[in-house]
Amino acid sequence: MPASIVPSGIHAWQMVASAGEREDTRRSPPFHLEQRFLPLGALAPGEALVQIAGCGICGTDLGYFYDGILTVSRPPLTLGHEISGTVVAGDASWVGKRVIVPTILPCGSCGLCRAGRANRCLAQKMPGNSYGPYGGFASHIPVPARELCEVPAQAAIPLELLAVVADAVATPYQAALRGGLQRGDRVIIVGVTGGLGIYMAQWAKLLGAEVVIGIGRSPDKLAQTQAFGVDLPLSAAARSPREVRKEFRSLCRKNRLDARSGWKIFEMSGTQAGQETALELLAYAGMVVVVGFSPEPVSYHLSRLMAYDAEVRGTWGCPPEHYPYVLDQVLQERIRIRPLVATRPMDRIRETFEEIRERRCGMKRVVLSPEGRGDGGH
Repeated sequence: MPASIVPSGIHAWQMVASAGEREDTRRSPPFHLEQRFLPLGALAPGEALVQIAGCGICGTDLGYFYDGILTVSRPPLTLGHEISGTVVAGDASWVGKRVIVPTILPCGSCGLCRAGRANRCLAQKMPGNSYGPYGGFASHIPVPARELCEVPAQAAIPLELLAVVADAVATPYQAALRGGLQRGDRVIIVGVTGGLGIYMAQWAKLLGAEVVIGIGRSPDKLAQTQAFGVDLPLSAAARSPREVRKEFRSLCRKNRLDARSGWKIFEMSGTQAGQETALELLAYAGMVVVVGFSPEPVSYHLSRLMAYDAEVRGTWGCPPEHYPYVLDQVLQERIRIRPLVATRPMDRIRETFEEIRERRCGMKRVVLSPEGRGDGGH
């Protein structure tokens, strides 16, 4: 690879504290996005420099930027953790290869990593959160080469679209593993119309779920989910968690399903209402898997878990070892991403953040491309 293509620095869109605010305050200050040049030092042994093709915008990014959710690395930092690109420097065995950068970069040597829980490694790094100034809304990112997931040269799906594999697709797969999802299971997905929920529905069907009930607030979006694995949509619009439970029981009666036991419930919305709904639906020998993060607390009578012989499990990210399988399912289009992704030029990051915050992008995940490509779609 010619040395001339290796940049002297990285062009990045950074989250920066607005003027007049202290960056070290525990009350997270208002931010703005600012284009900055980050000098690039020598790569460490085992590192690879990835030229970014695309980076997806996740609800987590908006939570950091708008809602005061604190990042581990304090601003200024570059957001973005759904990254695809091409290795242009560093580890010679990787140079020239197209890759997915895992959202979670574990240490690989601690007790949790050795125990098969690398996704929760306490020394992990996450681009756009705990990786110093580096993230995906940039021209390049240096990463440990050992964790990269190679994209086959013959892959038919554009590399920038494959950025969503890193989180939107991989995280629900890990949630399915955490929930022990298997053939014949009955599944409820709370927040099925969101960026994670729609892929959770696809994984549930691919892994053999007998029935998938999808819960969401938008009737139009709920109708679309039936093309992506949802058998029975259930609207939560203007309904309390108890009212959703009542409607769920009615839906089960109509479809000759047992509402009382055995359901695996995946909470994907990351909202207080969504988490309360998931817990309200939990019944005998059931399980709730918490995937979405909410800064708001939820109250629950824990003795119900004892009486129901039920479980609540959390799940975080996806370990790099699962990425080749996840990517393969996407490339075979067993998990469909093309209808669910829109692209924009990265220099439209400010207005795109606003579009997503105002829910003007439908069910599509938006991927930003530093090379200026974009379909402009919603």
